[in-house]
Amino acid sequence: MLRCEMHRWMRAAVCVVLSMMVASAAGAQTAPLRVAIVGLVHDHVAGFLEQLPAHHDVELVGIAEKDTALAAQYEKRFKLPHTLFFTDAEAMIAAQHPEALLAYTSIAAHRGVVELGARHGISVMVEKPLTISLADALEIRKLARASHIHVLVNYETTWYASNRAAYDAVAAGELGPVRRVVVHDGHFGPKEIGVSPAFLSWLTDPEQNGAGALYDFGCYGVDLMTWLMHGATPQTVTAVVNHDKPAVYPRVDDDSTIVLQYAGAQAVVQGSWNWPFNRKDMEVYGTTGSAITVGADQLRLRRAGDAEERTIPAPALAADEGSSLGYLKAVLRGQAKDAGDLSALDTNVVVMQILDAARTSARTGASVRLEPLPE
Repeated sequence: MLRCEMHRWMRAAVCVVLSMMVASAAGAQTAPLRVAIVGLVHDHVAGFLEQLPAHHDVELVGIAEKDTALAAQYEKRFKLPHTLFFTDAEAMIAAQHPEALLAYTSIAAHRGVVELGARHGISVMVEKPLTISLADALEIRKLARASHIHVLVNYETTWYASNRAAYDAVAAGELGPVRRVVVHDGHFGPKEIGVSPAFLSWLTDPEQNGAGALYDFGCYGVDLMTWLMHGATPQTVTAVVNHDKPAVYPRVDDDSTIVLQYAGAQAVVQGSWNWPFNRKDMEVYGTTGSAITVGADQLRLRRAGDAEERTIPAPALAADEGSSLGYLKAVLRGQAKDAGDLSALDTNVVVMQILDAARTSARTGASVRLEPLPE
Protein backbone atom coordinates (compact mmCIF):
# COMPACT_ATOMS: atom_id res chain seq x y z
CA MET A 1 0.00 0.00 0.00
CA LEU A 2 2.78 2.41 0.93
CA ARG A 3 4.55 1.68 -2.35
CA CYS A 4 1.34 2.40 -4.32
CA GLU A 5 0.85 5.67 -2.48
CA MET A 6 4.48 6.59 -3.21
CA HIS A 7 4.04 5.81 -6.90
CA ARG A 8 0.92 7.96 -7.08
CA TRP A 9 2.74 10.82 -5.38
CA MET A 10 5.71 10.55 -7.74
CA ARG A 11 3.46 10.44 -10.80
CA ALA A 12 1.62 13.51 -9.57
CA ALA A 13 4.90 15.33 -8.95
CA VAL A 14 6.18 14.46 -12.40
CA CYS A 15 2.94 15.72 -13.96
CA VAL A 16 3.25 19.01 -12.08
CA VAL A 17 6.87 19.47 -13.19
CA LEU A 18 6.00 18.64 -16.80
CA SER A 19 3.06 21.03 -16.72
CA MET A 20 5.31 23.78 -15.40
CA MET A 21 7.88 23.08 -18.12
CA VAL A 22 5.24 23.18 -20.85
CA ALA A 23 3.79 26.41 -19.44
CA SER A 24 7.25 27.93 -19.23
CA ALA A 25 8.06 26.95 -22.83
CA ALA A 26 4.71 28.32 -24.02
CA GLY A 27 5.35 31.54 -22.15
CA ALA A 28 8.77 31.87 -23.72
CA GLN A 29 7.22 31.39 -27.18
CA THR A 30 4.57 34.07 -26.64
CA ALA A 31 6.63 36.58 -24.64
CA PRO A 32 7.78 39.64 -26.59
CA LEU A 33 11.21 39.31 -28.19
CA ARG A 34 13.67 41.55 -26.32
CA VAL A 35 15.77 43.49 -28.83
CA ALA A 36 18.40 46.19 -28.47
CA ILE A 37 19.83 48.65 -30.97
CA VAL A 38 23.56 49.10 -31.44
CA GLY A 39 24.32 52.38 -33.23
CA LEU A 40 22.11 55.16 -34.54
CA VAL A 41 24.21 56.36 -37.50
CA HIS A 42 22.20 54.35 -40.07
CA ASP A 43 19.01 56.16 -41.08
CA HIS A 44 17.15 52.85 -41.50
CA VAL A 45 16.83 52.83 -37.71
CA ALA A 46 14.07 55.41 -38.10
CA GLY A 47 12.05 52.91 -40.13
CA PHE A 48 12.50 50.33 -37.39
CA LEU A 49 11.33 52.73 -34.70
CA GLU A 50 8.33 53.75 -36.81
CA GLN A 51 7.15 50.16 -37.29
CA LEU A 52 7.87 49.03 -33.73
CA PRO A 53 4.50 50.10 -32.19
CA ALA A 54 2.71 47.71 -34.58
CA HIS A 55 4.80 44.77 -33.35
CA HIS A 56 3.44 43.96 -29.90
CA ASP A 57 5.52 40.77 -30.00
CA VAL A 58 8.79 42.75 -29.96
CA GLU A 59 10.09 44.90 -27.09
CA LEU A 60 12.89 47.45 -27.43
CA VAL A 61 14.93 47.21 -24.23
CA GLY A 62 18.02 49.29 -24.99
CA ILE A 63 19.89 51.57 -27.37
CA ALA A 64 23.68 51.89 -27.38
CA GLU A 65 25.11 55.00 -29.06
CA LYS A 66 28.29 56.83 -28.08
CA ASP A 67 27.23 60.10 -29.70
CA THR A 68 24.99 61.56 -26.99
CA ALA A 69 23.80 64.42 -29.22
CA LEU A 70 22.63 61.92 -31.86
CA ALA A 71 20.99 59.79 -29.19
CA ALA A 72 19.17 62.86 -27.86
CA GLN A 73 17.78 63.57 -31.35
CA TYR A 74 16.24 60.10 -31.55
CA GLU A 75 15.00 60.26 -27.96
CA LYS A 76 13.13 63.47 -28.74
CA ARG A 77 11.91 62.51 -32.23
CA PHE A 78 10.40 59.18 -31.17
CA LYS A 79 9.52 60.17 -27.59
CA LEU A 80 11.62 57.32 -26.19
CA PRO A 81 12.32 56.83 -22.47
CA HIS A 82 15.72 58.20 -21.50
CA THR A 83 16.38 54.99 -19.56
CA LEU A 84 16.67 53.09 -22.87
CA PHE A 85 19.88 54.88 -23.80
CA PHE A 86 23.45 53.76 -23.04
CA THR A 87 26.77 55.02 -24.33
CA ASP A 88 28.36 51.57 -23.97
CA ALA A 89 26.97 48.42 -25.59
CA GLU A 90 28.50 46.08 -23.02
CA ALA A 91 26.84 48.00 -20.20
CA MET A 92 23.53 47.91 -22.06
CA ILE A 93 23.69 44.13 -22.46
CA ALA A 94 24.60 43.64 -18.80
CA ALA A 95 21.67 45.79 -17.67
CA GLN A 96 18.97 44.83 -20.17
CA HIS A 97 19.69 41.23 -21.29
CA PRO A 98 18.44 41.48 -24.89
CA GLU A 99 17.78 38.38 -26.98
CA ALA A 100 18.90 40.05 -30.21
CA LEU A 101 21.05 42.99 -31.29
CA LEU A 102 20.01 45.17 -34.24
CA ALA A 103 23.02 46.85 -35.85
CA TYR A 104 22.47 50.35 -37.21
CA THR A 105 26.16 51.15 -37.52
CA SER A 106 28.38 51.66 -40.54
CA ILE A 107 28.82 48.52 -42.65
CA ALA A 108 32.44 48.23 -41.51
CA ALA A 109 31.29 48.06 -37.88
CA HIS A 110 29.04 45.02 -38.45
CA ARG A 111 31.80 42.56 -37.63
CA GLY A 112 32.34 44.26 -34.27
CA VAL A 113 28.64 43.98 -33.43
CA VAL A 114 28.70 40.27 -34.29
CA GLU A 115 31.80 39.84 -32.11
CA LEU A 116 29.89 41.53 -29.28
CA GLY A 117 26.90 39.26 -29.80
CA ALA A 118 29.08 36.17 -29.99
CA ARG A 119 30.73 36.98 -26.65
CA HIS A 120 27.31 37.04 -24.99
CA GLY A 121 25.53 34.37 -27.04
CA ILE A 122 23.16 36.96 -28.55
CA SER A 123 21.95 36.78 -32.15
CA VAL A 124 22.42 39.76 -34.48
CA MET A 125 20.53 41.31 -37.37
CA VAL A 126 22.48 43.81 -39.50
CA GLU A 127 21.37 46.11 -42.28
CA LYS A 128 22.42 45.11 -45.78
CA PRO A 129 25.01 44.17 -46.89
CA LEU A 130 26.47 41.72 -44.38
CA THR A 131 29.85 43.48 -44.15
CA ILE A 132 32.53 45.14 -46.31
CA SER A 133 34.69 42.19 -47.39
CA LEU A 134 34.76 38.46 -47.90
CA ALA A 135 37.39 38.16 -45.14
CA ASP A 136 35.00 39.78 -42.66
CA ALA A 137 32.13 37.62 -43.89
CA LEU A 138 34.09 34.42 -43.30
CA GLU A 139 35.06 35.59 -39.82
CA ILE A 140 31.41 36.42 -39.04
CA ARG A 141 30.40 32.93 -40.19
CA LYS A 142 33.10 31.42 -37.96
CA LEU A 143 31.93 33.45 -34.95
CA ALA A 144 28.27 32.55 -35.52
CA ARG A 145 29.04 28.85 -35.73
CA ALA A 146 31.33 28.82 -32.70
CA SER A 147 28.91 30.74 -30.46
CA HIS A 148 25.72 29.15 -31.87
CA ILE A 149 24.07 32.47 -32.67
CA HIS A 150 22.05 33.58 -35.68
CA VAL A 151 23.39 36.37 -37.90
CA LEU A 152 20.74 37.75 -40.23
CA VAL A 153 20.77 40.47 -42.88
CA ASN A 154 17.89 42.89 -43.41
CA TYR A 155 17.11 43.92 -47.00
CA GLU A 156 13.96 45.88 -47.76
CA THR A 157 13.34 43.69 -50.81
CA THR A 158 13.28 40.53 -48.70
CA TRP A 159 9.82 41.57 -47.52
CA TYR A 160 8.43 42.21 -51.03
CA ALA A 161 5.67 39.76 -51.90
CA SER A 162 6.47 40.38 -55.58
CA ASN A 163 9.96 38.91 -55.21
CA ARG A 164 8.56 35.83 -53.49
CA ALA A 165 5.97 35.44 -56.27
CA ALA A 166 8.71 35.58 -58.93
CA TYR A 167 10.76 33.02 -57.01
CA ASP A 168 7.74 30.74 -56.65
CA ALA A 169 7.01 30.99 -60.37
CA VAL A 170 10.55 29.78 -61.06
CA ALA A 171 10.30 27.01 -58.46
CA ALA A 172 7.00 25.82 -59.95
CA GLY A 173 8.57 25.52 -63.40
CA GLU A 174 6.26 28.19 -64.87
CA LEU A 175 9.12 30.02 -66.59
CA GLY A 176 11.39 27.12 -67.47
CA PRO A 177 15.07 27.17 -66.40
CA VAL A 178 16.31 30.68 -65.57
CA ARG A 179 18.45 32.18 -68.32
CA ARG A 180 18.64 35.90 -67.52
CA VAL A 181 17.89 38.09 -64.51
CA VAL A 182 18.05 41.89 -64.53
CA VAL A 183 17.77 43.84 -61.28
CA HIS A 184 17.53 47.63 -60.88
CA ASP A 185 17.93 49.30 -57.48
CA GLY A 186 18.58 52.77 -56.20
CA HIS A 187 17.46 56.40 -56.27
CA PHE A 188 18.86 59.77 -57.30
CA GLY A 189 21.50 59.88 -54.57
CA PRO A 190 21.77 59.85 -50.76
CA LYS A 191 22.71 63.52 -50.55
CA GLU A 192 20.00 64.46 -53.01
CA ILE A 193 17.27 62.67 -51.03
CA GLY A 194 18.44 64.32 -47.80
CA VAL A 195 19.89 61.54 -45.65
CA SER A 196 21.22 62.62 -42.26
CA PRO A 197 24.79 63.97 -41.91
CA ALA A 198 25.71 61.00 -39.70
CA PHE A 199 24.55 58.56 -42.38
CA LEU A 200 26.09 60.45 -45.30
CA SER A 201 29.48 60.73 -43.61
CA TRP A 202 30.12 56.97 -43.59
CA LEU A 203 28.00 56.04 -46.63
CA THR A 204 30.40 58.04 -48.80
CA ASP A 205 33.53 56.68 -47.09
CA PRO A 206 34.92 53.56 -48.83
CA GLU A 207 36.57 52.42 -45.61
CA GLN A 208 33.22 52.43 -43.80
CA ASN A 209 30.81 51.43 -46.58
CA GLY A 210 33.04 49.21 -48.73
CA ALA A 211 32.15 51.17 -51.87
CA GLY A 212 29.44 53.56 -53.00
CA ALA A 213 26.39 52.54 -55.04
CA LEU A 214 28.16 49.27 -55.91
CA TYR A 215 27.69 48.05 -52.33
CA ASP A 216 24.76 50.20 -51.24
CA PHE A 217 22.44 49.08 -54.05
CA GLY A 218 24.32 46.37 -55.92
CA CYS A 219 23.88 44.12 -52.89
CA TYR A 220 20.10 43.86 -53.45
CA GLY A 221 20.37 42.27 -56.87
CA VAL A 222 23.27 40.04 -55.86
CA ASP A 223 21.23 38.79 -52.91
CA LEU A 224 18.18 38.09 -55.08
CA MET A 225 20.22 36.23 -57.71
CA THR A 226 22.05 34.15 -55.10
CA TRP A 227 18.63 33.17 -53.70
CA LEU A 228 17.27 32.29 -57.13
CA MET A 229 20.37 30.19 -57.82
CA HIS A 230 20.06 28.38 -54.47
CA GLY A 231 23.36 29.71 -53.13
CA ALA A 232 25.48 28.81 -56.15
CA THR A 233 28.67 30.78 -56.75
CA PRO A 234 28.85 32.38 -60.22
CA GLN A 235 31.68 31.36 -62.51
CA THR A 236 32.73 34.96 -63.15
CA VAL A 237 31.98 38.44 -61.83
CA THR A 238 32.48 41.53 -64.00
CA ALA A 239 31.76 45.03 -62.74
CA VAL A 240 31.95 48.58 -64.06
CA VAL A 241 31.43 51.67 -61.90
CA ASN A 242 30.92 55.31 -62.86
CA HIS A 243 31.71 58.55 -61.08
CA ASP A 244 29.08 60.70 -62.74
CA LYS A 245 28.87 63.15 -59.85
CA PRO A 246 32.47 63.54 -58.62
CA ALA A 247 31.74 66.89 -57.04
CA VAL A 248 29.06 65.29 -54.86
CA TYR A 249 30.68 61.88 -54.28
CA PRO A 250 34.44 62.34 -54.74
CA ARG A 251 35.49 59.21 -52.83
CA VAL A 252 33.07 56.52 -54.01
CA ASP A 253 31.27 55.34 -57.14
CA ASP A 254 27.72 56.57 -57.72
CA ASP A 255 26.68 54.11 -60.45
CA SER A 256 27.42 50.41 -60.92
CA THR A 257 26.76 47.44 -63.17
CA ILE A 258 27.62 43.90 -62.10
CA VAL A 259 27.42 40.95 -64.50
CA LEU A 260 27.26 37.47 -62.98
CA GLN A 261 27.88 34.52 -65.27
CA TYR A 262 26.63 31.07 -64.28
CA ALA A 263 26.52 27.87 -66.29
CA GLY A 264 23.52 28.57 -68.53
CA ALA A 265 22.40 31.78 -66.80
CA GLN A 266 23.41 35.41 -66.47
CA ALA A 267 22.44 38.26 -64.13
CA VAL A 268 22.86 41.98 -64.72
CA VAL A 269 22.66 43.96 -61.48
CA GLN A 270 22.36 47.73 -61.78
CA GLY A 271 22.72 49.69 -58.55
CA SER A 272 22.85 53.45 -58.83
CA TRP A 273 22.60 56.78 -57.08
CA ASN A 274 21.72 58.31 -60.46
CA TRP A 275 18.24 56.99 -61.26
CA PRO A 276 15.67 59.70 -62.03
CA PHE A 277 13.35 58.03 -59.48
CA ASN A 278 13.38 55.46 -56.68
CA ARG A 279 13.30 51.89 -57.92
CA LYS A 280 13.65 48.31 -56.71
CA ASP A 281 12.53 45.88 -59.38
CA MET A 282 13.58 42.55 -60.88
CA GLU A 283 13.09 40.86 -64.24
CA VAL A 284 13.40 37.07 -64.44
CA TYR A 285 13.49 35.38 -67.86
CA GLY A 286 13.32 31.64 -68.30
CA THR A 287 13.23 29.49 -71.42
CA THR A 288 9.42 29.60 -71.58
CA GLY A 289 8.29 32.64 -69.64
CA SER A 290 9.08 35.77 -67.68
CA ALA A 291 8.21 37.39 -64.36
CA ILE A 292 8.77 41.10 -63.73
CA THR A 293 8.15 42.59 -60.31
CA VAL A 294 6.10 45.77 -60.01
CA GLY A 295 6.66 47.45 -56.68
CA ALA A 296 6.33 45.33 -53.56
CA ASP A 297 3.12 43.51 -54.35
CA GLN A 298 2.51 42.99 -58.07
CA LEU A 299 3.95 40.79 -60.80
CA ARG A 300 3.90 40.98 -64.59
CA LEU A 301 3.77 37.35 -65.69
CA ARG A 302 3.95 35.74 -69.12
CA ARG A 303 4.18 31.99 -69.66
CA ALA A 304 4.32 29.65 -72.65
CA GLY A 305 1.05 29.89 -74.56
CA ASP A 306 0.14 33.33 -73.19
CA ALA A 307 -0.69 35.83 -75.95
CA GLU A 308 0.56 38.65 -73.74
CA GLU A 309 1.75 39.27 -70.23
CA ARG A 310 -0.70 39.98 -67.44
CA THR A 311 -0.28 41.89 -64.20
CA ILE A 312 -1.35 39.96 -61.13
CA PRO A 313 -1.30 40.69 -57.39
CA ALA A 314 1.41 38.83 -55.51
CA PRO A 315 0.07 36.57 -52.73
CA ALA A 316 0.52 38.12 -49.29
CA LEU A 317 3.49 36.88 -47.31
CA ALA A 318 3.19 34.95 -44.06
CA ALA A 319 3.90 36.87 -40.85
CA ASP A 320 7.41 35.42 -40.55
CA GLU A 321 8.20 36.42 -44.16
CA GLY A 322 6.57 39.84 -44.33
CA SER A 323 8.82 41.94 -42.09
CA SER A 324 12.27 41.92 -40.55
CA LEU A 325 10.86 41.77 -37.01
CA GLY A 326 8.42 38.96 -37.79
CA TYR A 327 11.21 36.96 -39.41
CA LEU A 328 13.67 37.67 -36.60
CA LYS A 329 11.27 36.48 -33.92
CA ALA A 330 10.30 33.37 -35.89
CA VAL A 331 13.95 32.39 -36.34
CA LEU A 332 14.89 32.98 -32.71
CA ARG A 333 11.79 31.12 -31.47
CA GLY A 334 12.58 28.15 -33.72
CA GLN A 335 9.50 28.73 -35.89
CA ALA A 336 11.48 29.48 -39.07
CA LYS A 337 14.81 28.22 -40.37
CA ASP A 338 17.36 30.75 -41.61
CA ALA A 339 19.04 28.75 -44.37
CA GLY A 340 19.13 29.50 -48.07
CA ASP A 341 16.81 32.50 -47.86
CA LEU A 342 17.42 36.16 -48.60
CA SER A 343 18.41 37.10 -45.03
CA ALA A 344 20.29 33.93 -44.10
CA LEU A 345 23.99 33.96 -43.30
CA ASP A 346 24.88 31.23 -45.80
CA THR A 347 23.31 33.23 -48.63
CA ASN A 348 25.01 36.43 -47.56
CA VAL A 349 28.49 35.00 -47.29
CA VAL A 350 28.17 34.19 -51.01
CA VAL A 351 26.78 37.70 -51.58
CA MET A 352 29.94 39.11 -50.00
CA GLN A 353 32.14 36.85 -52.11
CA ILE A 354 30.46 38.35 -55.18
CA LEU A 355 30.54 41.98 -53.99
CA ASP A 356 34.20 41.66 -53.02
CA ALA A 357 34.95 40.27 -56.50
CA ALA A 358 32.88 43.05 -58.11
CA ARG A 359 34.91 45.68 -56.31
CA THR A 360 38.12 44.04 -57.53
CA SER A 361 36.78 43.80 -61.08
CA ALA A 362 35.79 47.47 -61.12
CA ARG A 363 39.24 48.45 -59.88
CA THR A 364 41.25 46.24 -62.27
CA GLY A 365 39.01 46.29 -65.32
CA ALA A 366 39.07 42.48 -65.53
CA SER A 367 36.54 39.76 -64.81
CA VAL A 368 37.12 37.79 -61.61
CA ARG A 369 36.74 34.01 -61.71
CA LEU A 370 35.24 32.43 -58.58
CA GLU A 371 35.11 28.98 -57.02
CA PRO A 372 32.59 27.80 -54.42
CA LEU A 373 33.70 28.68 -50.89
CA PRO A 374 34.83 25.86 -48.61
CA GLU A 375 32.52 25.09 -45.74
